[in-house]
Amino acid sequence: MDENSRDDSDVALIHGKTPDGAGLRVIRKRRERIELAHVRPLEQGVPITGEVVSLKPRPEFPALCDVTVELEAPPKADVAMRPSHGGPAQVATDRYRENWDKIWNRKRDSELPS
Repeated sequence: MDENSRDDSDVALIHGKTPDGAGLRVIRKRRERIELAHVRPLEQGVPITGEVVSLKPRPEFPALCDVTVELEAPPKADVAMRPSHGGPAQVATDRYRENWDKIWNRKRDSELPS
């Protein structure tokens, strides 16, 4: 891409590391918005919590990077439906409920025939 025809609509300025040192803190300008964000390398087995982006440092100022969105973030509704406990979804089937009732809904000793 020619230097003069570069699309400046999505850029990120690196301004430090994340507190754990695993990622970078950035100020991102895209379209007409300015955002504070952090970027981290993708890791196998670690969930993706936002967009997947590529940063291309500019030769004249390497802390300023052109941003390419590789994968859009999921819609907010999808994020809200994920389990918050960090494990698989907990689903109680009818069979599970029937067995639960057989085990735990026993009569009290006073209600048992003598």
